[in-house]
Amino acid sequence: MKVQSRLAELRAARGLSAAELASAINVSRQTVYAIESGGYAPNTAIALKLAKALGVTVEEIFQLDAQQETRQTEQVELLEEAHSTRPGMPVHLCRVDGRLIATFPEQGTWSLPVADAVIAGKFQAQTKTSVEIFSGAKDFDKRILLAGCDPGISILSRHLGQQGVDLIVAHRNSTRALELLHQGSIHVAGCHIRDERTEESNLAAVSRIFRKQDIAVVSLALWEEGLVVAHGNPKQIRSISDLERPDVTLVNRERGAGSRLLLDARLHNLGIVHTSLRGYENIATGHLPAARRVQSGEADCCIAVSSAARILGLDFIPLVSERYDLVVHRRHLHLPQIEALFNTLALAAYRRELERLGGYDTSVAGRRLI
Repeated sequence: MKVQSRLAELRAARGLSAAELASAINVSRQTVYAIESGGYAPNTAIALKLAKALGVTVEEIFQLDAQQETRQTEQVELLEEAHSTRPGMPVHLCRVDGRLIATFPEQGTWSLPVADAVIAGKFQAQTKTSVEIFSGAKDFDKRILLAGCDPGISILSRHLGQQGVDLIVAHRNSTRALELLHQGSIHVAGCHIRDERTEESNLAAVSRIFRKQDIAVVSLALWEEGLVVAHGNPKQIRSISDLERPDVTLVNRERGAGSRLLLDARLHNLGIVHTSLRGYENIATGHLPAARRVQSGEADCCIAVSSAARILGLDFIPLVSERYDLVVHRRHLHLPQIEALFNTLALAAYRRELERLGGYDTSVAGRRLI
């Protein structure tokens, strides 16, 4: 590796000739010129004498050429639609059944998101693209890619991280998560889709997509879903029927979200046409984003889980108690990281934190239903 020398620059800045500097350190003038040109690398003694004579450190005189960074690029499959990508956008990476999958991290409010790579090259309207990986080849095979909408999944992620397992979360509603699992693009789908006829959570929705012998369904927790309103409930919203009032503005969830399915089912039972609701087409993707719209005053109400209201200091009117389940292909059950995931659900420290921070009921955590 070549050594760069700033000797000529530093000598000139101090008004010294090559001969004067050579005399001060007891070498020839030709030696000084050779060091300045890079043709001669001095030994430690001469380097120290030069530093003393110039009143600088050795590192200020001599530096190693910066090595050209080797950029590692890989072809990946995008979990999102290709039209949403642009070069430079950050992504998380995880390998699922030999396929390297890229998903966009959740955007932080105050800081840049943590990521593994950025989209590289020109935009192309396709499901595959190139990414530039930040630092070396990471073991993307030992990660878990989970799609879901549970706000408490961050707690699960942190406890898994303490065991050396990275949980990559793609924030998707329940319907979309099950679709991605059916496509083989993720390891785990989180869902809360309530069957209004049987009042059962998830199993009916799962059975419409998967054969029973192909998947496992494991409970994460019980939670309450209901109406999230401003602190003190200034509009005195008590039930779904209040959403039809002209002074109430709703923020809704996207199609396929468990919260929207619950709202639509309740509206149908009450004979209320959704077009009569102010804000029905105002969409927020996620429990917390919807609750934040209520907190900011943009809306008077949304349907979300109690944990979203709890951590934002909002009021909550419960509608249903339901189960949030994790759905996994049986072929993935033997993976060490999936075993670690299910073992974590039984940890007392994890359960306590989820209960105290989010108000979840973890009595069913880790229970296998299929």
